[in-house]
Amino acid sequence: MTDNPATSESDPRPPIVAAVDGSEVSYHAAAWAAAAAALHGCALHLLTSVSLPAVFGPVPVLGEDDLARLHADAERILAEATRSARAAAPGEAPAITTEVVTEPIIPVLIDRSRRARLVAVGSRGLGAFRRGLLGSVSTAVTRHAHSPVAVVRAAADAVSASKPVLVGVDGSENSVPALELAFEEASRRKVGLIALHAWTDVSAALDVSVSGWDAIRDSEDAVLAESLSGHTERYPDVEVSRILVQDRPVRALLEQSEGAQLVVVGSHGRGGFTGMLLGSTSSALVQAVECPIVVVREGAKGGAGQEDS
Repeated sequence: MTDNPATSESDPRPPIVAAVDGSEVSYHAAAWAAAAAALHGCALHLLTSVSLPAVFGPVPVLGEDDLARLHADAERILAEATRSARAAAPGEAPAITTEVVTEPIIPVLIDRSRRARLVAVGSRGLGAFRRGLLGSVSTAVTRHAHSPVAVVRAAADAVSASKPVLVGVDGSENSVPALELAFEEASRRKVGLIALHAWTDVSAALDVSVSGWDAIRDSEDAVLAESLSGHTERYPDVEVSRILVQDRPVRALLEQSEGAQLVVVGSHGRGGFTGMLLGSTSSALVQAVECPIVVVREGAKGGAGQEDS
């Protein structure tokens, strides 16, 4: 039997919500979410949907036996996800609730994100092509959720727990909540933080000896220093490694992500425009990085009551 906790927008410790669909990667997402919930001292809410996918032609009519089978399968999926979650945080397992919903999963997750600390999804589910880049659920949720969204591609290995958190910094307002989340995650995980600022989108093949190039670099270094200043004061326990590179942000972050346990980025940077749902950098990274990645929209710092920007 499933539980649907009565969470409210005033909940001081909103839960982490994870969607599962029976795919292996969704169980990885549930396990990652459980470990994150244990770190934050909050509950984990696992949910799955028995809604049939939209099809062309007549809508299939399901009898009571069909519905019973769907619900039984959903309960099996949630039971397996719960086992994965408890195994990921055996010593300090968070409170876990489960829920079967009858509505399509995407609008449910977007609605739940209003009252969630974070929403976790697998990079692709059962409906995705085997070698597809990103599933429809993860794509839609990263574009429209009101809370930060974690996209998980594979199971975390034991070695990754000692690796640092990587955050992309571009000096824009949208990178402020991403920085805050990255510092908090590094602090709770007791690891270092790599703050990377790619200070030009011009190809690295450009001659860097041109007049004024040093002045541009100094200016971009100041952008990085100013972005970090307040956060380093609030999180003195976090050792910060600053990386300033003349490279495309996607390429630089992707390269550094190979040595990170978590990547944090804003949904769009200073190259974006008002109302933009997902920028080119964050969109490319969620499709390419192997470790979990959290996308943070401006105004969505995690927690209850965060409104859409």
